[in-house]
Order: sequence, then structure tokens, then C-alpha cells
Amino acid sequence: MIQGFKISTLSLIILIGIYNMVFAVDELPTRDKIQDKYKWNLADIYPTNSDWEKEYAAIEKQLPELSKYSGKFTKSSKDLLEFLDKKSHLEARLTKLYIYAALAQDIELDNSLYLSNYDKVQKLNSKFSATVSFYGPELLTLSESKFKEMVNDPILKSYKFELESTFRMKAHTLSTDEENLMAQYSVIRSIPSDAYNILNNAELPFGKVEYNGKEIQVSHGRYRAGMYDLNRDYRRDVYKATYQPYNMLKGTMAVLYNGRLNTRIIDAKIRKYDNPIQAALYPDNISEKVYYNMIETVNKHINTLHRWAEIKKKYLKLDELHPYDTYVTLFPSVQKTYTYDEAIEIVKKALAPLGQDYINNMTKGFASRWIDVYETKNKRSGAYSNSSGSGPHPFILLNWNNTMDDLFTLAHEIGHNMHSFYTEKNQPFHYADYSTVVAEVASTANEALLLDYLIKNATTKEEKMSLIEKFLIQAQTTFFRQARFAEFEMLTHQSAMKGDVLTADKMTELFASLYQKYWGPSMVTDYEEGLSWARIPHLFEYNFYVYQYATGFAASNALATQIIEEGKPAIDRYLGFLSSGSSDYPIEVLKKAGVDMNTPDPILKTIDKMNKYMDELENMIQSDK
Repeated sequence: MIQGFKISTLSLIILIGIYNMVFAVDELPTRDKIQDKYKWNLADIYPTNSDWEKEYAAIEKQLPELSKYSGKFTKSSKDLLEFLDKKSHLEARLTKLYIYAALAQDIELDNSLYLSNYDKVQKLNSKFSATVSFYGPELLTLSESKFKEMVNDPILKSYKFELESTFRMKAHTLSTDEENLMAQYSVIRSIPSDAYNILNNAELPFGKVEYNGKEIQVSHGRYRAGMYDLNRDYRRDVYKATYQPYNMLKGTMAVLYNGRLNTRIIDAKIRKYDNPIQAALYPDNISEKVYYNMIETVNKHINTLHRWAEIKKKYLKLDELHPYDTYVTLFPSVQKTYTYDEAIEIVKKALAPLGQDYINNMTKGFASRWIDVYETKNKRSGAYSNSSGSGPHPFILLNWNNTMDDLFTLAHEIGHNMHSFYTEKNQPFHYADYSTVVAEVASTANEALLLDYLIKNATTKEEKMSLIEKFLIQAQTTFFRQARFAEFEMLTHQSAMKGDVLTADKMTELFASLYQKYWGPSMVTDYEEGLSWARIPHLFEYNFYVYQYATGFAASNALATQIIEEGKPAIDRYLGFLSSGSSDYPIEVLKKAGVDMNTPDPILKTIDKMNKYMDELENMIQSDK
């Protein structure tokens, strides 16, 4: 059970002098050059790799015990409870194996031992799935009356929602033998995403660019920082250099994307879904209309992003607006940078509205090495929070570069981290995960609270304007950009289902056309931007995940507003949301927190907020003239 590798797409403003000091080097630092307090402590999970191996052997030995319940666990509520308890206990131990292997691999992607461990645990996970694959089909052989009799037995109270959710999947569950085959196939199914992960994070042949007479090695982290640099020539050079290897390997990337795409289509057909989107949403009891309505609503109001493009072009005084101009600030004199330790103190103050209990638990994570802070050689790019659901605690991966983006990314990942922490604290293991539908709500709520704090504490008019701009860039990236990715996913899957061949060139053309549509007539879409489909890990590694960034952004802004305006009642509802895990369907969990995502209202409010901020920003700029 993985809470996910959630890569931040937020904006940043960098101080050029510090950027030069930090990045004007040829090579990234190796891990041994980083102080221990800035590295997560995997000994919290297992003291040594030998302990990991002993636990691996023990779990592998105990797996066959679960198969003994095949054909027997449906005889009585007591038999069912016994099986579920043993299954849950062994799965909890297995996820700790997985989290250790995954985290170790991600900090040293060239380490053969860690790569081997990750491969081993993937196979063991497949064995576990195969061993218990009889569970769903056998449970669904029960008549509806017999099922209701068993599930309403008080001894199964803890598992009632899980059992009802499983029984709901009856029309899409295969026979025992077929489920066993599907479980064994999972190792093959993951090859496209696993191969992409290694290629994208460890083997892409990034080149170098010149900056102030010095050569700088391009990397994922330096690309993101470079897009906010005030030197337009440097932004352009980093942008184009970053896409060179993707252009060189676009054919390989297309094969991997099509591999991931086709496994989704095949899986949906096998399980009798109409399409992969339905297959992705149905288990969470979400209508496809939520996905389609989000894209439709955004497209109806796409002129809001067009307006933002016009403002950027006008106030940057550009003849042409290019993709590498969309993140740079309109207010270069507000040059804010943050060390990691400074950022910790700011985040503590910004998230104070969430209450002392939240702050105390977050502070414990800072002090106890739950976070891996700095970018190092062969470390996974981006940022994420990852949790086993069975302890010892969630972990955060960062690639800190002293930027405002890093400050917001820290708040973002703490949101995920505390969501996992509260869920694990308050739910049994079988409810310790939470749906991807709500996965981005806690993270972006933290960003909204951080932004509110920074705006309220701005010391100058220009600083306040730059923070309003920050929200607009957040909306640009987390809302509109992710909606565009979701539309690309929708269109490529629809095209593949019709039998179309999705070559690298076709996908590049499609991605570029969507970019142009979203940004409007003020934008000049470079060829490189069309290649972005190959640079977005979520399109390869996750199943229709990106649309939830947009819906999550809308929901979280609504919740943050309630917390600020209502105080304790909203905080209590919110902590209840964080503590719910998967004990109810995600739409219902959000309703209890105070937001109904079945309606377009939260999306429309987000668009309205963006337009109001643009009004305020333009009025403030005009008043200075």
C-alpha cells in the first residue's frame, strides 16, 4: 500500500546569486556529503538490510498459510474474520518490506543491491496477490442474503465497509483461476512504468548549459529552478537542453507509454468495464461524469488562463510569450529564498490554524528524520510522501534548492505526510490507505494556508503582489495544467481504443495542440513543449491520477477557506477527514469535511478566485503608474 510519489508542480522565485553559488558546479553531490539530519533514517523501518532479508524470508515462508483458507472462509463469520485478520497482518508486514526497498532505491538508483531488493519485493507482492486471489471470487459466490447475514455480524464490524465494497465489485471480478492469472501478470504489467522510472531518473543523457561563464549540468531539479530564472536566455537554454534527450529517445518513450496505455485498456476489457476511465473510477464509487465534467468545465472557462497569458506577456514586455516564460515572476525585486531550516519555522506558523495537535505531530517529523532533503547524485527527482500504512511513520522525499517552490513543496508534502499519519493512527491497516481522489486535498490545503499566511504578513505592496502572483501560478500549474494532462490521457486512451497507432510524433503533436488551446493566442508553443508527454512521470506510473490534482486543488481551497473563517468546527471536520483513510468512499469523506465534488461548484469557485486575484493584481500594478 503506497500513498504515492507525489511530485510537486508548484512555482518558485529564486535569488540569482544563491542559485549561482549552489548550482555553478559540474556534478551533483554524493550522498555521503549530506549531513545525517537532512537524510531520512531507514533504520526506523529495519535496523539493517539483513533484517529486511530475514523478514522477507519469513513472509515468503508464511504466504502459503493463507491459501489454506480457500474454499473455507465463507463457511461462517468467524472463519471469515480469522482469514481477514491473518491476511491484513501479513499484508501490513509486506508493505513495510516494500516501503524500505522503494525508499532505499530512490536515494541510490544506481545501487545494485537496492535495485535487486525492489525487484524481489515486487515479485513477492505478486506472489501475495496470487495467493489471496481466491478471496474476491469466493466471497462473491455468496448469495446476497447470505452475504448480508455474515457482514452484519458484529464480529465483522471493522471489516464491514471493506466487505461491502468488495461485494459491490461482483460484476467486475473474475473466477478464482482468472484472478490468479491476473495477479501473476502484475509483474509484467508494471514493466513499462518501472522501465520509465529508471530511464527518466537515472539514465537520461542530460547535457550541460553555460551560465555566467560556467558549465552547469542539467537535471530535473535544475530544470524546474531554471524556469524561474530571471535570465531569459538561460531559461531558454535550460528548457531546450532538458528536452534534447527526450527528443532523442521519444520512440522509446512512446513504446513505454503505449505499453502502459494498452495494459489499462486490456485490463478494463477483461474486467468488463466500458473503458479504462470507468475502470479507474468505479472502485471508488465515482461516476465518469466527475472526470468528464471537470475537463468540460475547465474548457468552458479556458479564457481565464488566456487572460493570465495576456497579463504575463504584457507585464514581462515580451514580443512573444513562450512556455519557458510562464513561471518567471513579474516582480523580480521580490527575491525570496529560504534555507530548509528557515522554511520549517515558516511552515509551523502558516499551518498553525490546523491546531496544536497537528503542529506537534508535524514537528516530530522534522526532528526525527522523516525527510530526505537535498538533491544528490542518482537520487530520484521531484518530491513525494510515501507510507506503508503499517508504520513506523510516513516519509518525505525532497530535492531542496532554497527556492520559494521548495517552501511550498515542503508544505505540500507535509499535507500528504500528516494525512497518512492521522489515517494510520486512527484506522486499522485495511483502511490505512486513502483514495487518490482525495490524495491531493491535504497537500494543496496546506499550500493555501501557507499562501494566506504569507500574504497577510507581506511587508510591502510588491511582496503582496508577488504572492498573489504565486496563487495564479499555482492555479496555472496545479489546476489548469493538470486538467490539460487529464485531457491528454483521455484523448490518447480513446484514440487507442479505436485502434489508432499512437506514434511519438502523433503524441507530440497532440500535446502541443492542447498546450496551445489552453494558453491561447498570446502563447507561442515551442516544439519542445509537445514532448512534455514524455517528461511527466504520472502519465506513465499512475492510472488516471492527474485529474485529481485539479479537483483536489478546488476542494482544498474551499476547505482552507472554511478553516480560516470557521475555526474549530472546520478544524474538527478536517482532522476527521485526515483520519478517515479508506473507511468510506472518497466523495462521502469530502462531503463530511464540507465539500461536494459531485457538483461543479468548487471548480467554478476556483476559477472565480483566479479572476478576482487577476483583477486585484492588475489594479495594484496600475496604481503604481
